[in-house]
Amino acid sequence: MVDCSDSGGLRWVISLPLVPVPQSSSMVAARTTIIRGEEVFAVAHLFASFNDTFVHVTDLSGRETLVRVTGGMKVKADRDESSPYAAMLAAQDVAARCKELGVTALHVKIRGTGGNKSRSPGPGAQSALRALARNGIKIGRIEDVTPIPSDSTRRKGGRRGRRL
Repeated sequence: MVDCSDSGGLRWVISLPLVPVPQSSSMVAARTTIIRGEEVFAVAHLFASFNDTFVHVTDLSGRETLVRVTGGMKVKADRDESSPYAAMLAAQDVAARCKELGVTALHVKIRGTGGNKSRSPGPGAQSALRALARNGIKIGRIEDVTPIPSDSTRRKGGRRGRRL
């Protein structure tokens, strides 16, 4: 039972269901055995907007994060967060961490901002992908996962568009 009270003087009790915990040790090991000569794959989610570049590596299911580095973590100035140089530094860090974890190959999912904004990935996408390949990570599939609306909210700019 969890006792919850707030500043208004009201009290309520939430009863949580009991879940049986298995006693046997038939759980599957988190790490898989690595066979020599075979590639160990992970998924690199590369989000490149015009303000920043994220290089986020997960396991194949996408649930477990292995490493995540952004361009803003590598440079001091805000204007440089989305630059190809910052993306390259972020991808180099990711490649080094992947090698430590035993990941030898990556499937890459490139994403732009999308929605009712620009569908093209930002300036850091190409340099991040190139830096991953140059640092000894093998590239499997490259996929574009930019969200494309089937019917969108209204774009900004008004009825007559942005007037320059």
